[in-house]
Amino acid sequence: MAVKLRKNSINKKKIVKKVAPVRVKSNKKSGSIDRAMKIPSGNYFEGIGRRKVATARVRIYPTKGDFLVNGLAAGQYFDEIPNAPALYNKPLVAANLLGAMAVTVKVSGSGIRSQLDAVTLGIARALVKYDPELRAVLKPTGLLTRDDRMKETRKIGMGGSARRKRQSPKR
Repeated sequence: MAVKLRKNSINKKKIVKKVAPVRVKSNKKSGSIDRAMKIPSGNYFEGIGRRKVATARVRIYPTKGDFLVNGLAAGQYFDEIPNAPALYNKPLVAANLLGAMAVTVKVSGSGIRSQLDAVTLGIARALVKYDPELRAVLKPTGLLTRDDRMKETRKIGMGGSARRKRQSPKR
């Protein structure tokens, strides 16, 4: 409790702050690894994918297993994006290896959509390291091409954004 003195008065007034109950949001990205999910071990092939500022470090294991992204199932991590499973499984489907590989991904930076594109590129690059003959299958589909578009940087004297001009005076 805080004590506050009224102006020009000796009487003390007690001020009680009412605190609203705190809601705890479940943050899906900070969760721990599910015990039901199997974390693969042994030999792996690694590929790095990037998009905007997102970077994905992908490891594929030549055994059956789960698809983990930052310790969560890929479907749970990318649940906000419609049709996400078709996008992150595209390299595996093109190589005809869906279900035959265990995949673990550590991704950071940028937004969720850019992270998904980085994961797709990382999987394709890891598959080429696994079997160099898959390059002939993945290259024509555009899965080995890095999308190099980035946010335009802000310039000095442009009024706070990349392309905005400063307002000129009337006369």
